[in-house]
Amino acid sequence: MTTQYLEARDGHVTDQMRRVANRENTSVDVIRDEIAAGRLIIPANRVHLSPADSAATSLDPCGIGRAVTTKINANIGSSPDSSCKDAELQKLSWAVRYGADAVMDLSTGGDLDEIRTHLIANSSIPLGTVPIYSMIIDKPVEELTSDDILATIATQAAQGVDFFTIHAGLLRNHIPLACKRKMGIVSRGGSLLAKWMDYHGRENPMYELFDEINAIMLEYDITYSLGDGLRPGCLADASDEAQFAELDVLGELVLRARDAGVQVMVEGPGHVPFDQIEMNIQRQQEVCHGAPFYVLGPIVSDVFPGYDHITSTIGATAAASAGASFLCYVTPSEHLSLPTPEDVKAGCIAYKIAAHAGDVARGIPGARDWDDKMSDARANFEWERQFELAFDSETAREIRTRDLDTDIDYCSMCGHDWCAMRISNELKESLETGQ
Repeated sequence: MTTQYLEARDGHVTDQMRRVANRENTSVDVIRDEIAAGRLIIPANRVHLSPADSAATSLDPCGIGRAVTTKINANIGSSPDSSCKDAELQKLSWAVRYGADAVMDLSTGGDLDEIRTHLIANSSIPLGTVPIYSMIIDKPVEELTSDDILATIATQAAQGVDFFTIHAGLLRNHIPLACKRKMGIVSRGGSLLAKWMDYHGRENPMYELFDEINAIMLEYDITYSLGDGLRPGCLADASDEAQFAELDVLGELVLRARDAGVQVMVEGPGHVPFDQIEMNIQRQQEVCHGAPFYVLGPIVSDVFPGYDHITSTIGATAAASAGASFLCYVTPSEHLSLPTPEDVKAGCIAYKIAAHAGDVARGIPGARDWDDKMSDARANFEWERQFELAFDSETAREIRTRDLDTDIDYCSMCGHDWCAMRISNELKESLETGQ
C-alpha cells in the first residue's frame, strides 16, 4: 500500500502529481517536493480515481497547498427535514459549474449511503464526509462503539470518499474550557463526541482509535481533514483557550498521520474578528508543521444573517492572503436553513472571489493576468471579450443588456457624455495625434 505522500517522500512522481502540475502550470518536481514536505495534498481515493462502474465519473485530481492556487470547498447534504439524492446531485452540479474544487457531503437525513454513493459516482472533484454523522443515524451517540467507528470509516473508504473530517483533537479535558464560552461547542461532530465523552467518562474515541483509522486511510490513500471541534461560533469565543488547546493536539496528530504515511490537512475557525485572522493562520502553520489549512470563512461579524456569504468572504480573502490553502464556503443560508442550489451558487462565486483575490495578493504567477485582460477589454469597450472573461458571463451579459445594446461604447451608469472611459480614450487619441 502507498499514498501520494509516501510516493513523494520516496522521490517518485505519480500520474496525479503530473495532473496537478499541469493544472497549476508548474513543475512536477515542485508538486512532489511540496507533498513530501507535507505542505501540499492531493485528496484522491484510489476507488474514486478508478471506479469499478464504467459509467461512473472518475476523479480529476487537484492539489491543495500554498505552492498552488487557493482552492474552495462547497458543503452540500440532506437534512432530516429536507432534500434527497437528486436534490443533492443538483447542488453538486451547481457547485462544480460555479467553481468548487471539492465538495463535502454533510447529509444527516435520508439514506446516507445511497446519497453518498450517488454523489461520488457523479463527482469529478474530490468528495469529503464527516463519518460520525453516519455512525449515529439510527441510534443515540451514547451507544457509539469502537466497532461502529471503524466499520463506518471502512465502508465510506470503500465507496470512494477522498477526505474525511475526523474530530480527533477535541479531548475530554477541553470540555470545561468550551463550557466557559458564550456559545460553547458549535461543531456538530465536536458536540456529539463531547456528549459521548461526558456520558462514558472516557477519552475521545477518535483520538484513541487514531492508529486504527490511519490504517484505513493508508489502504485507500484518503486524506485527513483534522476537524476543529472547538472552532469559535461567535466573535466573543475566537482565539480562546479551548480553540488553541485543541489546535495543539491537532499538531500532534499531523505528525502521527505523516508517520503512518497518510496525507493530512487541518481545519480552522470559524467566527474570527478581522484583526485576529492573520495571527490564527500563522499560529496554525507553526503548530501544525506546515500542513495545509482549511478554514470556514472566517466570518468576521455575527449580525448579518442572510448575508454571511459576504461577511465570511471578507475573512476568507484575508485568510487566503495570510496562508490558508483551502476555503470552505459559507452560503446566505448559514445559521438559518439548509442551502438551496441558488445558495450553493452564491457561496461558490463569493469564495472564488476570495480565493482569486488571495492568489493575486500573494503573487501567484499568472493570477493577475486574468484581471489585466479584463482591464484591456474594458478600456476598449470590447463587451463580448468582457463577457468571455467574466467568471459568470451569463449574469454579466444580462445586467449589461438591461438598458443598452452591447455594441455601444458606454454603459447606462454614466451615459455617453459622462463616460470616463470614452473621455479618457479621446484624451489618449488627442495626445497621440498632437491635436
